[in-house]
Amino acid sequence: MARSKGLKLFTGNSNPVLAQAVSRALEMPMGNCRIEKFPDGEIDVKIYDDVRGVDAFFIQSTCPPVNDNIMELLLFGDACRRASAERVTAVIPYYGYARKDRKDEGRVPISAKMVANCITAAGYDRVLTMDLHSAQIQGFFDCPVDHLYAAPVLFDYFRDLKTRADLRNLTIVAPDVGRSKVARGYAKRLNAGLAIVDKRRVSGEETEVLDMIGKVDGQVCVIIDDMIATGGSIVDSANACKKFGAQDIYVACTHPVLCGPAVERLRGAPIKECVVCDTIPTLGKDFPQLKLVSVANLLAEAIRRIHFSESVSLLFK
Repeated sequence: MARSKGLKLFTGNSNPVLAQAVSRALEMPMGNCRIEKFPDGEIDVKIYDDVRGVDAFFIQSTCPPVNDNIMELLLFGDACRRASAERVTAVIPYYGYARKDRKDEGRVPISAKMVANCITAAGYDRVLTMDLHSAQIQGFFDCPVDHLYAAPVLFDYFRDLKTRADLRNLTIVAPDVGRSKVARGYAKRLNAGLAIVDKRRVSGEETEVLDMIGKVDGQVCVIIDDMIATGGSIVDSANACKKFGAQDIYVACTHPVLCGPAVERLRGAPIKECVVCDTIPTLGKDFPQLKLVSVANLLAEAIRRIHFSESVSLLFK
C-alpha cells in the first residue's frame, strides 16, 4: 500500500549523479530543495516542495567531505519532520564513520553508533544503505534498516566478463580473513576458486603479507572488498597475487573512497581492472584501470518496494 500523498525524491550535494540516475530509473522527477552554505560555513536547507503527508526519500552518501554531507543529511531530516512529511527515509549508499563500530581501546567513541543516533534524532523513520563496513551497524539504528548488497551488480559484471573473455581459471581472492565469507559467496556464484591473503598488521598504515591460502598460480584473480580507502590493502593483495603467480588481477569493491595516495597506488599496481560502484563520486580520481558500475537500479527498486510496502528481502540475496 502506497503512502497517502505519494513519493518524493530529494538529494544532497554528496552524489547528485547517482541520485539523478535513481530518479530516471523510477521515472519521476527529483524534488525541489536548496542546500547551500552561509559565508561562515554553516549549512542551510530549504525544501520548496510541499511534503505534508508525503513519503520522502533523501539520497545522500556520507563520503568526503564527510562532516558537511552528514550535516546536510541531518538538517534535511529535521526540515522534513517539521514540514509534516508522513515518513522520511535516509538513503545512504555509503555510510561514513562506520569503521569505529566498537570500543577497541580505552577512551574512544563508537562513532558508527553516535552517527546512527543523530540520524534517528534528526527525524528519519527508516534507513536504506548498502554494504556497511560491519553488518552489525544495522543494530545501531533505532529504526528499520534495509541493508542492500552491491554483490548482484558486481557479480553480473564479472559473469559477463567471464563469458566474453573466456576466463576459465577464475579465483576469487579475499584480501584478509575477515572478507573470506563474502569472497566465498562470489566464488560459489561464479563457479570459481577461492584464495585468502594471509597478512599481519605491522602498524596503523602498513601490513605485511605472510602467505596465500589457496591456489592463484596461473589463475585470473578477482580481489573482493567493500571499500578502497588509501588503497594499501588492495595493492598489497594484488602484489601478493602477482608474487604467487597470478595470470591477471582484477579488483572489485563497492565504495571507492580513494583518499590520500590511493589513486597513485592503484595506477602503479599490477591490476588489469578496478571495478567500483557509484555509491561515491569518482570525479577527479580517474586512473586507467578504473571501471564504474551503477547501483542506481538496485536502489530505485528498493525505494519503490519500501514506498509500496512490498518485501525488500528479495534484494538482499
